[in-house]
Amino acid sequence: MTHPRSSPTIAVVGAGPGGLLAARVLQLGGLSVTVYDADASLDARDQGGTLDLHADSGQIAIEDARLTREFTAMARPEGQAHRLLDPDGTVLVEQVPEADQTAAPEIDRAQLRRMLADSLTPGTIRWGTRVTAVSTGRTAGVGDAGVVTLEDGTTETADLVVGADGAWSRVRAALTDAVPTYTGVTFVDALFTHASERHPEIAALVGDGHMWANGDGRTLVLQRNSGDVIRGYISMRTELDWLASAELGTADGRGGVVDANGTQTTDTDRVRRVLRQRFAGFAPALLRIIDDSEGTLPNRPIFALPTPTVWGHRAGITLLGDAAHVMSPFGGNGVNLALLDGAELARAVVSAVDTGAPLDDVIRAYETRITERGARIGRAANDAIVEHYAVGGPDPDGIPGFDDQAQRWQDGADAYRAHERQR
Repeated sequence: MTHPRSSPTIAVVGAGPGGLLAARVLQLGGLSVTVYDADASLDARDQGGTLDLHADSGQIAIEDARLTREFTAMARPEGQAHRLLDPDGTVLVEQVPEADQTAAPEIDRAQLRRMLADSLTPGTIRWGTRVTAVSTGRTAGVGDAGVVTLEDGTTETADLVVGADGAWSRVRAALTDAVPTYTGVTFVDALFTHASERHPEIAALVGDGHMWANGDGRTLVLQRNSGDVIRGYISMRTELDWLASAELGTADGRGGVVDANGTQTTDTDRVRRVLRQRFAGFAPALLRIIDDSEGTLPNRPIFALPTPTVWGHRAGITLLGDAAHVMSPFGGNGVNLALLDGAELARAVVSAVDTGAPLDDVIRAYETRITERGARIGRAANDAIVEHYAVGGPDPDGIPGFDDQAQRWQDGADAYRAHERQR
């Protein structure tokens, strides 16, 4: 499809899944897009663990990007298995999906990001290009364009700047002064490579999917990744600056966060000892998650935006994903909403160009939609993390069965597609 020269120029800030998905769908629609990312390259830093892509959101976006075949080749349906243990190691809940269940298969974040990046026209992503600020053309004398200021002080303009730059978005700062606040819960990363050989006990604990061992405001989590890798989270309800309180880090109001990945690494052996004290009473087999981790135990305090987070619309700038509605990771909705936001935004822009509709009108409608959806899902996710880490921990009987949740995702996907066909 070829569009006239009046087609908008589009800049996406952030080469995460949502930004890359939006760029892919825009390019499929024949539009030009540039993606800016501060990372030096696709492999410049660790991408983190595994993601479950839901049938009613993430998978729909992958379908819009015409990447379903590639996704299916890498996805792990067996990773949908769940196991809940109590602190003494007793299995309380075991959920094993049917072999043909595809409601929420797992994929490594690095695999997803590479799949999306590789689908773009070469040169689309400008790696090593940090955006420090965004403003509107109204103040820069260039109409309604967005103005991107780069780290070297130069500026570039686009008819639409899309903030896909995560929880601490520089683009969001051009629209609202809302910032994420601490949920009261911190995750500490753990890592196990060549798990079947080096860590057979850990491999047995996690099985094919996910394992949670819940205590009183404390949870040990394991997640099976591809390539015989297991990642874990040593998570707890704690003060934001717990590392500083233990004389292991810096109190800075963000949990001692010192790098672009939102983590702090410190004296691993000392952190391990503090965590061992915090998880006293857990079974020795579970404490292996703390004792045997190969990682540096980086600290990841969990932040969330208010629900809803709203902003006054400004022509030339919009948001998607965590930049618009970062929430707790409970429910796994963050990346799924980022992907769906990206698909919907791109579809709306392409449609506006095809039909001659005012670009600003479709962006306003898009923002209303993602704000309402993000608030509804984010509120549930943020409430869930508080409940899970409350005194006494969650009630196992209150944990929904996977089959019921899978059916909701499948039904939601059918309803979404039916609604979109009528639009």
